[in-house]
Amino acid sequence: MAGILSWLWRYRNYIVIVLTPLLLLPLPLVIPTQEAKCGFVIILMALYWCTECIPLAVTALLPVILFPMMGVMESGEVCIQYLKDSNMLFIGGLLVAIAVEHWNLHRRIALQVLLIVGVKPSLLMIGFMSTTAFLSMWISNTASTAMMLPIANAVLQQLCDTEANAEERDFSLTAAKDGQENQAFEMDDRKGNLSTVPPEVCERSPEMEQRRLKREQEYIKLSKGMSLSVCYAASIGGTATLTGTTPNVILKGQIDELFPENGGIINFASFFGFSFPNMVLMLALSWLWLQFMFLGFNLRKSFGCGTKNDSDREAYQVIKDEYKKLGRMSFAESCVLVIFTLLVLLWFTREPGFIPGWATVLFNKEKYVTDGTVAILMSALFFCIPSNLPRCCGKSRDGAPTEAPSPLLSWDIVHEKMPWNILLLLGGGFALAHGSEKSGLSVWLGESLIPLQSIPPFAISILLCLLVAMFTECSSNTATTTLFLPILASMATAIKIHPLYVMFPCTISASLAFMLPVATPPNAIAFSYGNLKVMDMAKAGFILNFLGVITVNIAINTWGVAIFQLNTFPSWANVTKTP
Repeated sequence: MAGILSWLWRYRNYIVIVLTPLLLLPLPLVIPTQEAKCGFVIILMALYWCTECIPLAVTALLPVILFPMMGVMESGEVCIQYLKDSNMLFIGGLLVAIAVEHWNLHRRIALQVLLIVGVKPSLLMIGFMSTTAFLSMWISNTASTAMMLPIANAVLQQLCDTEANAEERDFSLTAAKDGQENQAFEMDDRKGNLSTVPPEVCERSPEMEQRRLKREQEYIKLSKGMSLSVCYAASIGGTATLTGTTPNVILKGQIDELFPENGGIINFASFFGFSFPNMVLMLALSWLWLQFMFLGFNLRKSFGCGTKNDSDREAYQVIKDEYKKLGRMSFAESCVLVIFTLLVLLWFTREPGFIPGWATVLFNKEKYVTDGTVAILMSALFFCIPSNLPRCCGKSRDGAPTEAPSPLLSWDIVHEKMPWNILLLLGGGFALAHGSEKSGLSVWLGESLIPLQSIPPFAISILLCLLVAMFTECSSNTATTTLFLPILASMATAIKIHPLYVMFPCTISASLAFMLPVATPPNAIAFSYGNLKVMDMAKAGFILNFLGVITVNIAINTWGVAIFQLNTFPSWANVTKTP
């Protein structure tokens, strides 16, 4: 029996691949409607995504095969869903992130912030969390976590070593003093032997051993808290901008796909206006919880109250030395910083909402130029600007003319670092959403969910956010958002509430994967450092999941209502694509 179970476990992926479509096949055969056929494809993809029996990106390509074969959509109509404006926005954002990482600009920003906040435990945690969150707004959550954790470990190790050395010096001084006092009592010793306390005895003293164990336990807890704070801040920071994490781009793509007359309600400025305050509030609550769980609220010790000791100075020196290694800001770094700043400014001012943006003024129609257009324009500059200042008559050491400098980015670098699988996942989600509309499945789902009208909208939002937050712990946040958003859009249309009232909070909740190491790459990186146990992450993440859901629902019911006019059912929500 054990051998059979072992064989089944080893071959589980192949079993799921074969059995799942066979078990689901009665659905389209017994109910030969377009809705049932589309439902078969969605359920099959959902199970493949959850079990990861084949790569997520390959599962995302199944609509190209199944929709034409089952007569839901033509092949050309399916394929065109895989490269839409939202994908262009994502590509542009990723190219900027790759350039920032390639020229180490993110490391310079991180170390500069840490030099400002100092090295007291609570301030250090604030510094690491705020820096990681800021970086995650623009580069991948995984990259920001992988960069910040080694810095955090180096600083904490320096703090621990310095405190241990200070304790040893204190005990040595005490031992020497005791030896001098004992010498006065033994002056009449005929052999003239002096009574001193050997260092070995001092090191083996119970008091010193107890202090050593206590110090190590404190730094283990501090290390756990710092590791968790970095990986959680990466996930939280990614929710603040439209390109910060994949679910955010999926939200924009699904809104534009399902409600084409929405007037560009989701753009970089409007998304940032809602999500950034929510991110700051969530980050503050996360810091308070981790502070309570791992550091306590000893303000004198955690904040230092203006005092500095040797361990603080030496740990600060570690950060300072790392910053000095970077040297002066190079020409390439300056160019990347300028392009990055211009991109953010153009995103904010394209269509801010309260005044006409430059896209409307220059091109008369805001839909002509989108955030994706701006992202591709600015990211293309990385391939056109040299990485060094060109020299007119420069000569190399051997007297030959110098080669022209390489551009800021080359395609080889992009090809190596670009997560192409995410683009296919985005396209698969858009194909599913379009198939749901084309087949009429979204209408059927909406009619089935009409009884939810009796439940207050805020309760619906909280329950759905909790469901998504739980689902994303064991599934990719991209797959979770892709599966849930079309269903939520159908439900909102059926019960006549603003689609964004439920779609926006659930999109943010898909990034609240805090409980398990496998839930998201930042968690796995933090867990791999060795000090953490699964229970540590589960305890901290369980509370943070609830805090995140509560925070985003407070946001959607306060400033979210003002930004998106969520208290009225919009006319564009009645306009859906007809089969």
